[in-house]
Amino acid sequence: MALANGNASPMFSAVSSSARQLFQLLRCINFAPKAQVEINKAGLRFSVEDSRVMQGLAFLDKALFTSYTFNSAAAPHSAGEAEDEEDAEPLSFQISLSALLETLQIFAFNDAKDRWSSRDSAYSGISNSLARGGSATAFDSRVLVLEEAGVTTTCELVTYEPEDQSDIPLQKDAISQKIIMRASWLHDAISELSSTSPTRLTIVASPTAPYFTLSSSGPLGSATVEFSKDPQLLETFYVPKRVANTYKYSLIMGASKAMSMANKVSIRGDDQGVLSLQFMIELEGGGVSFVDFRFVAYVPEDGEGDEDEEEVVEGIEADD
Repeated sequence: MALANGNASPMFSAVSSSARQLFQLLRCINFAPKAQVEINKAGLRFSVEDSRVMQGLAFLDKALFTSYTFNSAAAPHSAGEAEDEEDAEPLSFQISLSALLETLQIFAFNDAKDRWSSRDSAYSGISNSLARGGSATAFDSRVLVLEEAGVTTTCELVTYEPEDQSDIPLQKDAISQKIIMRASWLHDAISELSSTSPTRLTIVASPTAPYFTLSSSGPLGSATVEFSKDPQLLETFYVPKRVANTYKYSLIMGASKAMSMANKVSIRGDDQGVLSLQFMIELEGGGVSFVDFRFVAYVPEDGEGDEDEEEVVEGIEADD
């Protein structure tokens, strides 16, 4: 049932002993203005995308909070619809990610107590969807309360109607490569390739040497970084056959913040060329969390970049 007024119980509230953990994770996917948020009994899922070819996913597990309440019974339901908490749909909306990060950063570097609660406030402000004349949700704003040493800061963030977004699919039954390595080594390799002002990044994995290769091409030339199959370098290496895919370099660099912060990265690809970079991030105060990026392979238009890409791949094959 819908909330009648702002004095009703919040649909969602959570308390964290430190805003820095939340800030750490969310800034990893800060490559687009808005994030789609889904809240359920297990935690909060933030999704950010770029032109349907790149997606960043961050999940804030309920274990990150000292107190976590999702009141599905307070969320709006259609007439006659059962309110079964086990089958309750997640609470979904969009929010300005940059505004949320700026808010969290107020106390992100202090030992503060941070309370984030979501209340029905349709009557107290105008959401972007209402300003456009669209249909209103029952939750037009989110209230973020930061408390430290008796000082309370209240921030009200406007939310937007959720969009119909679908995840970039990774076919887990058709994985063509799976490589686990230290994220800092991947970050260093991709950063070194930036010297050629690259537009594309070609990732080649092979069961024979060179086993794992990153190659860039751009207006200033091309460059290649090769990794051996040493278990101390590539912790996990599953590549049943040679696979090569090309991606836009600028999109891969969108995951650079996660690369620099993470401990390990799992690099997976499927037969369709979808690339998944899943980062394991050790949080301050203990515990780990994961941030997942997915990329669609670059497909040039007729005659666009074919020669340059062939030169990069042929150069790698010549070293085999």
